Amino acid sequence: MAYEMNQLLQICMDQNASDIHLTVGRPPSFRISGSIKSLKSPALTPEDTIALMKQITSERGQTEIAEVGSTDFAIGFEDKARFRVNVFKQKQKVAMVLRLIPSKILTMDELGLPPLIKDIVTRPRGLVLVTGPTGSGKSTSLAAMIDFINTEEDGHIITLEDPIEFTHNHKKSVVNQREIHVDCPSFEEGLRRSLREDPDVILVGEMRDLATISAAISAAETGHLVFGTLHTTGASRTVDRIIDVFPTNQQEMVRTQLAGNLVAVISQALVPKIPKGRVAAYEIMIMNPAISNLIRENKSFRIDSTIQTSANQGMILLDDSLYKLYTAGTISYENMMMFAKDVGNLQRKVQEAGTGPK
Repeated sequence: MAYEMNQLLQICMDQNASDIHLTVGRPPSFRISGSIKSLKSPALTPEDTIALMKQITSERGQTEIAEVGSTDFAIGFEDKARFRVNVFKQKQKVAMVLRLIPSKILTMDELGLPPLIKDIVTRPRGLVLVTGPTGSGKSTSLAAMIDFINTEEDGHIITLEDPIEFTHNHKKSVVNQREIHVDCPSFEEGLRRSLREDPDVILVGEMRDLATISAAISAAETGHLVFGTLHTTGASRTVDRIIDVFPTNQQEMVRTQLAGNLVAVISQALVPKIPKGRVAAYEIMIMNPAISNLIRENKSFRIDSTIQTSANQGMILLDDSLYKLYTAGTISYENMMMFAKDVGNLQRKVQEAGTGPK
């Protein structure tokens, strides 16, 4: 049968799926509550995936696929939703993954973000990092944070995204959203130019290379509130990842810059809920003098224990957040362990508390 993209987008929404997977040799498939489920229909042929790709991909995107083997963009589906799309080649055939972007921006309260995040996002300057693996809900959390600032503060917000996912209307703030490869060539260039655009808040969709990370730290240092994302899990790994990007002879300087300008690291994971759906577990590190000293002195391996002893300041380790969700009956023991950073330590905690699976 010939598939229509609109039909598949509608199925995605009807089934409350997060992603659509289209690849040759398998029927259209959907990620629902974390698992991939396929339609009971014929497998897609090479002609099917090319036809579906052409229904939604611009000429520029098709040229990019031919030249470099993949392209990223976002599409609107009527007035119901937006989808982030990645088209790529595999075994010389076309494949696609479409991620559903909800049309409604959820609030921080609806996402279960702790109230102290509201204090963090209204700081006048500094660097706030939201981290986690692909699909952990970073974009959703950042959209909620930007929307909160937009609602509460009168300033200028610039976002640099690849592609633009959530669209923000002007509320109290002026919001300008720039798409990489469409409105500007790169994150680094967009960041450099943004400093001449009188911003109060800058969102960098992905800090993926030395030039972008360096420009983001500099922007935070010069009096702007900068939000960035990294694909790291946990605060200490995030600090290490940023420092390791730089050449050895620059690392001490970067440690000093981070110690003075990092405001918080919010690391998250989306965990399957009982009986269905997903819930976010968070690790939250807020800069204080103790953590600032650890970063400056190259002792990031001690950050986790400082987070643990600073619970009264609102900090929490990812494993402790997972344990809370488990003891509340929100997630299963198996999923808690699957997403844990230190499995051995968490197993000991469960044994000592006698809260193991019945």
